[in-house]
Amino acid sequence: MFKIEHINFKGALVTKVQKNIDPDIHFRVLHTIEENPHITQRELAQKLGISLGGVNFCLKALVEIGHVKINNFQKNTNKSSYLYLLTPSGISKKTLLATSFLKRKMNEYKALKMEIDLIKLKIKDSNVISDKGS
Repeated sequence: MFKIEHINFKGALVTKVQKNIDPDIHFRVLHTIEENPHITQRELAQKLGISLGGVNFCLKALVEIGHVKINNFQKNTNKSSYLYLLTPSGISKKTLLATSFLKRKMNEYKALKMEIDLIKLKIKDSNVISDKGS
């Protein structure tokens, strides 16, 4: 989940820690936030089937890389109420992630369909053999 990189910055060795987000989760979070900017972290965690801590980690990383902007409502009595907005770079990244997400899911579908067809064929062949034995 973390990528550690040592870089030379103005003659000093600096350690840079970058958070890595699973591309499927990255896409699903951006997609869900775009559809419902008022969603809570708890609701987001439930909808995506990941832990609340995982959602918090992901949102912080998305803010750090500039894909999401978080606004809270100062005048709102519910101080935990936030608005999650995709930035222009977040929208661009979501489009790229959507394309790769769709390709991965289509490949998974093709592989699963082939496996199902093979199992159906084996069942059909075993039924033909058992019918001949009767």
